[in-house]
Amino acid sequence: MKRTLLLLLPIFLFSCNFETKKISSEEVLELESQTLNWKEVDQYPAFEDCQDETELTAARDCFEREVAENVYAYLAKQQPVVTEAINDTLFMYLKISKEGRPEIDSVEIDSITTKQLPEIRSWLTQSIDSLPKIYPASKRGIPVSSVFKMPIVIKAE
Repeated sequence: MKRTLLLLLPIFLFSCNFETKKISSEEVLELESQTLNWKEVDQYPAFEDCQDETELTAARDCFEREVAENVYAYLAKQQPVVTEAINDTLFMYLKISKEGRPEIDSVEIDSITTKQLPEIRSWLTQSIDSLPKIYPASKRGIPVSSVFKMPIVIKAE
């Protein structure tokens, strides 16, 4: 009886018909893209000085700080003349393309600030155009576009 079982056991084990299904790379990519959170990046855009930052939050802070310093430095050179004091915060939506090109997506500016500083939009555009080389954000090692909402405080007397 034991011999019969030992002889039949391999037959039962190897007679099981395992069915395998071949999945194309397109199907794998589609399934993976559905599960990924595309609103978050694995690596933020970076300037040369920020590339050593490994922590995601520190990298974002470094990038935003560098942009702000460049924008404020450019605006300080303009030396505008105003008739009324301005103390306003505007919001600039900065888009970094997957090629690393910066551009202003939009700007939220108070009408009083626009009236006092009619050239503020062109100054912001020129300040962004003068930024140093930017390495784009990436998701799974692939360069992607990203948008940042950046507050800019305008004070003039």
